[in-house]
Amino acid sequence: MIDWCDKCEEMMQPYLDGALSDAEVEQAKHHREQCSWCAKRYHFEERLRHYVRVAINEPMSAELKAKLSALRTPLDA
Repeated sequence: MIDWCDKCEEMMQPYLDGALSDAEVEQAKHHREQCSWCAKRYHFEERLRHYVRVAINEPMSAELKAKLSALRTPLDA
């Protein structure tokens, strides 16, 4: 017997990447309609991907760059 929550978790990233077949997309959508936990996981992953896409395009201030540079640990230490 298939554990659909496990299957949904396994399919999550390929689903978001657009790498699933039409039948797999329908299976995932159907499960999410029935399972609030998997629906929440999907929406979290979708928002996270959006946040990462936005964050990498925002310029970093010189002050923040300096603070991050100060946190570096030399590799030979």
